[in-house]
Amino acid sequence: MVVLPWLSYLLCYHNVMAQREKRSVSLPPDLARAVEQAAKAEGTTFSAWLAQTAAHRLKLEAGRQAIAEWERENGPLTEAELADGIARARSSLGRAPAPAAERQSA
Repeated sequence: MVVLPWLSYLLCYHNVMAQREKRSVSLPPDLARAVEQAAKAEGTTFSAWLAQTAAHRLKLEAGRQAIAEWERENGPLTEAELADGIARARSSLGRAPAPAAERQSA
């Protein structure tokens, strides 16, 4: 059996490796240190932490835009719909329901 080195490379590594685009960013020193500490605390790299945080921020923004579009088409969410949405979000995050005082002030 003949194994071609370039073929084994493609089969073993090429399809598994994540695609990345290298960028250079400038951060204030205090922010860079805070990001480094947060990444270290999570057991990840500076770049991975930034990528995860950016992806999270984009998801939040997409959700805000979807809600705004829904409200433009259907009117504002009711108090009951807002409370249900908050309860679902807390549940999906593994958090306990909001205390009664917190629900009343929402």
